[in-house]
Amino acid sequence: MRKIGNVALGVITSIGGFVEVGSLSTSAQAGAQFGLRLLWAVAVAAFILAMLAEMCGRLAAVSGRSLAAAVRERLGFHFQLLLLGAELLLDFLLLSAELGGVAIALQLVTGVDFRWWMVPAAIVAGMILWFASFAVIEDGLGILGLITLAFVVAAWKLRPEAGPAAHAFIPSLPEHDLARYGFFAISIVGATVSPYLLNFYASGAIEEEWSEDDLWSNRITAYVGMGFGAVVSMAALVAAAQVLAPQHIRVDSYEQAALMFLPVFGARAVPLFAAGLLVGCLGAAVEIALNAGYVFSQGFGWRWGANKKRLETARFSAAMMLMLAGSLAFALIGFDPLRVTMISVALTVIVLPVLVLPILVLMNDRQLLKSYTSGRVGNVLLAVLCVLAAVLALIVVPFEILGA
Repeated sequence: MRKIGNVALGVITSIGGFVEVGSLSTSAQAGAQFGLRLLWAVAVAAFILAMLAEMCGRLAAVSGRSLAAAVRERLGFHFQLLLLGAELLLDFLLLSAELGGVAIALQLVTGVDFRWWMVPAAIVAGMILWFASFAVIEDGLGILGLITLAFVVAAWKLRPEAGPAAHAFIPSLPEHDLARYGFFAISIVGATVSPYLLNFYASGAIEEEWSEDDLWSNRITAYVGMGFGAVVSMAALVAAAQVLAPQHIRVDSYEQAALMFLPVFGARAVPLFAAGLLVGCLGAAVEIALNAGYVFSQGFGWRWGANKKRLETARFSAAMMLMLAGSLAFALIGFDPLRVTMISVALTVIVLPVLVLPILVLMNDRQLLKSYTSGRVGNVLLAVLCVLAAVLALIVVPFEILGA
């Protein structure tokens, strides 16, 4: 029973996938404009992320290698450099947006312009990264993440009709704004299945010294953890559909998104929304910066680990701190965090095929996974996902332009 508590790894990973600036904004926008129709997209994204996380956790538990390390070893350093460059570009933009999300959350409760909160947000993230062990990061941010259940409470109190809600899990086309609907559906997948989440999850499994005996708990961790994030993301969409859609409010700012809490929480609406946004974005910022240290170190064969003293892993520590500092500098230029988020989501969809194909190869490598390679069902699902990812990569930019 010793690993059942490690569902926290799944929860903190799901915070980065579902309860951060990208997912909350896309869920709120989708609910405000299309009601409950896009619940199916959140469910699909949750299944994809949970399936890939389980595979990466299995890889780590059996082989002792993270996704980045396995790609370098089995597919070559040059291919690893391609993945490293793509992932770091995405991480750079996402981390800038997450710092902006923390700053906007603080603006909502203080009235002070979010730009003044950028540096304090980065300092707090930096202190967590420098002083905290992986267990403290995992458990601390996982517990704080429970504040996001306020979205679930809001959705429950708003009492959506069961029939339409159930029907929304079956894909259907809207009567208007088809291009925008398509872009939101694609964006929900892009905001959820971020490449850094998979390597972070695998690296976390190694930090916790998982072995073949922990494969059963890996499945629980992956699916229950991602399920937590999916429920919160669906709740945000439902709340926006119940409150914002009837008033024809298009979510162009987080101040507008916070209005979804107003009928349920009254005077506490904005502070609760801000708390959920702050915790989600701070958790994602720490994950992204930490993963930058992971992928650099694993790609170049450096010593790494959040459980080691930072000065003993100097290059690992420098990589995550430089990523944090660079993203802060970019955020301070003054770009709209919401716009940066949507750009990074589109780029994530574009690089998704390059991420999924190596997983298909690795999950059939018996030298790495012994008898735990993917079966027929797993391979079929990954093959379908590869094709789907390629299609989405081709259409995301046209949909974004037409749906703007």
